[in-house]
Amino acid sequence: MRTIQFREAVAEAMSEEMRTDDSIYLMGEEVAEYNGAYKASKGMLDEFGPDRVIDTPIAELGFAGIGVGSAMGGNRPIIEFMTFNFALVGIDQIINNAAKMRQMSGGQLNIPIVFRGPTASAGQLGATHSQAFESWFANCPGLKVVIPSNVYDAKGLLKAAIRDDDPVIFMESEQMYGDKGDVPEGEYTIPLGVADIKREGTDVTIVSFGKIIKEAYKAADELAAEGISCEVIDLRTIRPMDSAAIIKSVKKTNRLVILEEAWPFGNVSTEIVYQVQAEAFDYLDAPIQKINTADTPAPYSPVLLEEWLPNKNDVIKAVKKVMYK
Repeated sequence: MRTIQFREAVAEAMSEEMRTDDSIYLMGEEVAEYNGAYKASKGMLDEFGPDRVIDTPIAELGFAGIGVGSAMGGNRPIIEFMTFNFALVGIDQIINNAAKMRQMSGGQLNIPIVFRGPTASAGQLGATHSQAFESWFANCPGLKVVIPSNVYDAKGLLKAAIRDDDPVIFMESEQMYGDKGDVPEGEYTIPLGVADIKREGTDVTIVSFGKIIKEAYKAADELAAEGISCEVIDLRTIRPMDSAAIIKSVKKTNRLVILEEAWPFGNVSTEIVYQVQAEAFDYLDAPIQKINTADTPAPYSPVLLEEWLPNKNDVIKAVKKVMYK
């Protein structure tokens, strides 16, 4: 094993796949000359050249469309958005072209494309740069949605996403690019659609994903000191969702808390609640609790932002509520 940063895991995943398949290329704003806005493509221009690591104008609609069209022609593009907030400019290409083309062509055209970049909040970036749209994309048939929470998962999941024949939304976090973690020396992939139990427990199941899961780990540590055993599940893939892993855990613990960095209405947590009540209602010993951001645009003020974001204390409170403590 060796220790690398999250940004290095992303660059390694892309580079390793590009070395084995000439149809793969990276395109986006500042991915080439600047080595990526977050240095997640460092060194790739030098290795692969400007034909395969391509800087674009500030025109998400344009280069998202170019990516979809080239995927229809047999390439396997990786399209980087500087932030998924900017993907809204190109969302027509993602939803109405990439996601639907296989069905609309009667199966004649696959769209093996990865749209990747940071999601959710990253400090004081303001309301228009701090949004989590995973539930929007996951709502659309034809798209796969992946959100890694650590270095190991990021590399393995991204390699699997690049190899996938369907369009994949791969969402990272600006606040995780400097995180360090261990990865194997050799090649590995992690299958899409498989959740991971990050911590075994017996009293309550906590489901989360992305960077906010760190608050679940902190809460689980503090609750363990009080004699409460938490099982923490990292979804990793939002769609397809590994509902079976969640339900299996809930049947063991009989309690469920969901932690998600997104607005409270109609999100990923809502779907999980539906799945569990449909498949494991009789196993629940308490109502399901879901933890989200406040139901407002993200504030700029650091004091308000801290209040807006879920944290470990929210998780502890929710766990004690389902434990009736």
